[in-house]
Amino acid sequence: MKIALDPHMHRHLPLDQLPAKVAELGFEWIEMSPRGDFLEWFKAPRVFPQRIRAFRKSLRDNGVGIASLLPMYRWASNDEAERQAAVKHWKRAIEIALEMEVDVMNSEFGRGPHPDKGGCYCCHTGSMIEACEDAWWRSMEELVPILEREGIALHIEPHPEDWCETLQPALDIIRTVNSKNVKFLYCAPHTFYFGDDTRAMLRESADVLAHVHVGDTFNHRASSGLRYILNPPGTQARVHQHLNIGQGEVPWDDFFGTLAEIGFDGIMTACVFAWEDKADQSGKFMRSEMQRYIDTYFK
Repeated sequence: MKIALDPHMHRHLPLDQLPAKVAELGFEWIEMSPRGDFLEWFKAPRVFPQRIRAFRKSLRDNGVGIASLLPMYRWASNDEAERQAAVKHWKRAIEIALEMEVDVMNSEFGRGPHPDKGGCYCCHTGSMIEACEDAWWRSMEELVPILEREGIALHIEPHPEDWCETLQPALDIIRTVNSKNVKFLYCAPHTFYFGDDTRAMLRESADVLAHVHVGDTFNHRASSGLRYILNPPGTQARVHQHLNIGQGEVPWDDFFGTLAEIGFDGIMTACVFAWEDKADQSGKFMRSEMQRYIDTYFK
């Protein structure tokens, strides 16, 4: 198992200083999420040979590896020019993964077109969901053969605001891709969008589960849906948190216990974004707490 850190809360650090910070927090692996000087959100990668060389040297010097690269592009946009640009960026991100000697990438099913393109950004209308799903399949038809040829695994998660934001149909869609290179990522902070029975959901996903994100959240469906107070009433905002373990309502004994039961041996990433003013404390706590649960259940 690779225990990794998503270093989003440390994105202000220069890229070549990031591995030292990750090592200081007790991690040996990075899940490389979007940042402006590497794989930028929705834009072409800002990566060139000198940057790759400097980053790779820093990783070696600090004994840190990249467990996964996380690109975020509009590969499910029903604006065809936007979708084609996203696929182009994806192809370059795959090249970067190869240059960095990384064999895993992860991402989300994706939202619709940029708001300026018209339509619903978060894909909540039926026609938009269908259009986004069709666009995503077109992108996968181009990308899956490349991933398979290059030996790169892709781990996909449903995300609040995506055209697919629930456990089902996410699992069946991944199985329908029918590629050994395309697997499922279970994000614990999205637990209560998936459902309420953590054990049942992890067991259901066992055949395609390769990656988990660890962070706590509140059950937005409990207490008449009033865990969060939002105005105006009836807003369609998808609210969730990425908190330290123990600050929300994810049943962590069920989570880690079931992962051990199903023989999980993939990537486990600390994904806490709520405490940028206490990023170091959060990172150290998450590394220690994740290890405590692993030592308890993975025997």
